[in-house]
Amino acid sequence: MRFEKLFNRPVDALLFDLDGTLLDSAPDLTTAIDRMLAELGYGAAGLERVRKWVGDGARQLVMEALRFAKVGIDDVVVDNALQIYQRHYSECLTQNSQLFAGVRAALQHWHEQDLHMACVTNKGARFTEPLLEHFGLRELLPVIISGDTLAQRKPDPAPLLEACARLDVESRNAIMIGDSRNDVRAARAADMPVICVRHGYNHGRPIEGENPDLIVDSLLDLL
Repeated sequence: MRFEKLFNRPVDALLFDLDGTLLDSAPDLTTAIDRMLAELGYGAAGLERVRKWVGDGARQLVMEALRFAKVGIDDVVVDNALQIYQRHYSECLTQNSQLFAGVRAALQHWHEQDLHMACVTNKGARFTEPLLEHFGLRELLPVIISGDTLAQRKPDPAPLLEACARLDVESRNAIMIGDSRNDVRAARAADMPVICVRHGYNHGRPIEGENPDLIVDSLLDLL
């Protein structure tokens, strides 16, 4: 599929979300959250709940888990739980996560087509960069904008615009490829097309409701 024909504009760069788009990380996120809850004396949340909580960064994920456990939330409680969660997530980061089918082949294809590519995620850099390295995507995604790279995170357009600046491309000539409302809203605010994968998380809601420009079952559908 030629992106230029699809969107009637030159396309020089592709920006990818990580969790739910390139990587099915929910199993390890669940392990970390459930270990955190157990250490704090609460019951497990489980995979299906955690899948619905992914996408707004680690702090929000931890807050959702604390709300599930009916814990009174303040900054001290959240900060303590976040430290526990991050310790556990560091220990299980790559145990059960895996790339979605076709991801490596698709990125390699676009790399060979000389398309610029970047990862733009709300996940913190301390986890994003080791994951990309572990799954062999670091060289294909030379620019990484993590959730703590800037003061703003998706759905703010700033991370997308920063990725374009680092890739030295015009934002209108880039495409955001993600799986959630945050990706769609950020792309709209940055005035760039957005494609979503159907297999992502999107807070437990069908991605069709976010009205991206295109929905695919796999990145291979875009080749």
